[in-house]
Order: sequence, then C-alpha cells, then structure tokens
Amino acid sequence: MFDAKNLTDKMDKTIEAYKKELSKQRVGRAQPALIANLAVQTYGSEQPLSQISSISAESSTVLAVKPWDKKLIPAIERAIHSSDLGLNPITSGDTVRVPLPPLTEERRKDIVKHIKTVAEQSKVALRNLRRDANTEIKTLEKDNKISEDESKRFQDKVQELTDKFIKTIDTITQEKETEMMKI
Repeated sequence: MFDAKNLTDKMDKTIEAYKKELSKQRVGRAQPALIANLAVQTYGSEQPLSQISSISAESSTVLAVKPWDKKLIPAIERAIHSSDLGLNPITSGDTVRVPLPPLTEERRKDIVKHIKTVAEQSKVALRNLRRDANTEIKTLEKDNKISEDESKRFQDKVQELTDKFIKTIDTITQEKETEMMKI
C-alpha cells in the first residue's frame, strides 16, 4: 500500500538539507557553518574542519578556529585559503582567525545566484520523489492491489504534497534573497 507519511518524511529531509545549505551563506555576521565542512588534509586523509577543531564567531566579522592539535594549523590555513570562499586566515598563537570581508553588491548577487541554483536542485529532488511515488502507485494499480480510483487519489495526494514542498522552498528562497540583498 502507498505510504504518504514516508513520502512526507523524505520531502521534509529535502527541505532540511536545503536549509542546512542556506545556513552556510553568510549575510552580515560570521557563522561557523561557513567553514565547518571545509576538507583539511590531516594524518593522511581529509577531514571536515569541524572534526579537528572548535569554530566560533569571535565577533560579527571574525571566525576563530582552535585546532585540537596545534600541528594542524598550517593544514587548516591551507584549506581555508584554497577554498572558493575568498578568505585569508591569520594565525596568532594557537588560534586561526578568519576575518570576513564586507559583502559587495557583486558578491551578494553571486550568493543569490548560488541560492537559486541550490533551490532548483532541491526542487528536482522533490520531483524525483514524486516520480518514484507515482511509479510505486502505478505498479500497485497494475498488480491489482489498488483500484484505478485509489491510484488517481494517491497520485493527486502526491502532487499536492509536491506542490506544498516546492512552495516552501520558494518561500525560503525569497526570504533568503531579500535578506542577502539588504545592505
């Protein structure tokens, strides 16, 4: 039998993943999530920065990274510097400070463009979930486990859920875009 709850849970996870990706986009304050997942070359493998150090917002424009092993400071600096974030880390003692430059109009537009790209990827993920659910429903109908009327009702429910979640993504995207373009 078709399980709408399972589909709703999967769509909720898609929305959460989208929100998590948006949290990495900075507005006017330093957020540890911005650099938390940068891959740092350590002990012969790559690890996320958040697993080898503590990251905090020292001020509204500076992130502080305190590695648990001081020998990793050069590797952390390299990872931050080589990222596509355009950041220049500064080391003082056992702390790597990452000053965040003010956002220019052009950079804000780039971030909004990235947000829209991620939003579209999330919508595609939702549509893929819809396609999978509809395929499951049609298979159940073909195997005579549900009637044609039930199949139509389930497909309408799937479309209704998809529309609802896509509207949620659009709303979140619009709010983030407005927030990014505010000076």
